[in-house]
Amino acid sequence: MTSTTESDDVAALMEGDPPSYAWTVEAAASLQQQRSDLVRAIWALAWPVILTFLLESLVGLVDTLMVGRLGAEAVAAAGVGAQILSAVSVAMTAVGTGTLALVARHIGAREPAEANQVLRQSVIAAFGLSVIAIVPVIVFAFDSVALFGVDEGVVAQGGAFVRLVMLSIPQSAILFVIGSGLRGAGDTRTPLLIGVIVNVLNVAGNYVLIFGKLGLPALGVRGSALATTIAFTAGSALGLLLLARGRLVLEMGWRGLRPHGGTIRRVLVIGYPAAGEQLIMQIGFFFYLAFAARYGTSAVAAYFIGVRILALSFLPGYGFAAAAAALVGQNLGARQPQLAERSGWESNRLAMYLMSACGIIIFVAARPIAALFVDDANVVTDAVSFIRTLAVAQPLMGVDFTIGGALRGAGDTRFPLVAVFVGFYGCRLACAYLAVLLHLSLPWVWFALMGDYIARAALKAWRFHSGHWKHIIL
Repeated sequence: MTSTTESDDVAALMEGDPPSYAWTVEAAASLQQQRSDLVRAIWALAWPVILTFLLESLVGLVDTLMVGRLGAEAVAAAGVGAQILSAVSVAMTAVGTGTLALVARHIGAREPAEANQVLRQSVIAAFGLSVIAIVPVIVFAFDSVALFGVDEGVVAQGGAFVRLVMLSIPQSAILFVIGSGLRGAGDTRTPLLIGVIVNVLNVAGNYVLIFGKLGLPALGVRGSALATTIAFTAGSALGLLLLARGRLVLEMGWRGLRPHGGTIRRVLVIGYPAAGEQLIMQIGFFFYLAFAARYGTSAVAAYFIGVRILALSFLPGYGFAAAAAALVGQNLGARQPQLAERSGWESNRLAMYLMSACGIIIFVAARPIAALFVDDANVVTDAVSFIRTLAVAQPLMGVDFTIGGALRGAGDTRFPLVAVFVGFYGCRLACAYLAVLLHLSLPWVWFALMGDYIARAALKAWRFHSGHWKHIIL
């Protein structure tokens, strides 16, 4: 039997309150529209970044195929040279990360002059640091290659490659910083356009200079290095020209190109933890590979096959991380921390959906994918277990990338460094070492990376949820 109070409540609900109900529907529709607008903004920022890195990955694959026609020594020489190139480029992460965070904050605060000043000083800092970094590498190029324990023929070709390719570092540093600044300002399409031009020049230059086309001498591995240098020189010149013309969201004339210690210091203070993060990961990859090598050559081959797949699966993460960084930084600059938080979580949601879908595809197609790279049954078996572990970890990688990008966009760059150290060294390497120590099978070494990504995803999600990043003053 229904009480009087309950009957009154039901009657009130049946009669309703038209103004209140209408307001509720309108508010719900407004919130839905805001979410739709936010999703469109995230996609608009993310897809050019994803496409940019996809093109770079494909160009790297084409380069490897071209050099591969020169023989095993040439492949090894270019491979070692690429490792040295990556190590030297880590320092530029500091400038790029600081640039993106500061530019996004100033753009959100409607301070375009300050954003342009940050970009100018970042270009100066990137160029100066890159020149300092490449001098010792050029001088000791052959000794650096020899440290990898390769044959004399590889040292000869690799040393020549390194000396030439190091000349591309200052230009690539400038281009990297310009791209970071433009992405922080919300322009991800211009870096894509420049990237397309650079990649086309790189591939064409490789073909002409490696094999000696158009009447030019065949330079072999040195031709690949020279093509890279030419392509990045053209790309950086194009980027500076576009900024100088003042038709982009940022501009940078030739006037005022004098170092300003205060601004450069702000950029580096924000960015140096990101460089440290990349450095400790590079070192960690070396140790992880060493543990896998305990299981034989097939395990090492399987690892490098998995790394190639991993590089492609990372692409959505790069895109949504860039979108989250830009939107979080801009909304903090506009003093809208709640919208900044929504931007981070929404970017993370989209990244997890897309990377989970990629994970399912990779898991199902693991064996055919592995068979594309090698016809050795043992290598295929080891590679399948590694690829499937990577597939299961895809949602966690989505959190790691995207929330990490959101934190960096807010200027909270130290915590991601801590998270990587805890996850990579405390979980991945510790578990892999334990697997080797206990003589467990190779899949247990692969499973160790699950602990790494679980720790990183959990720590970064907790940090973002805490809201500490909302109060960082840049």
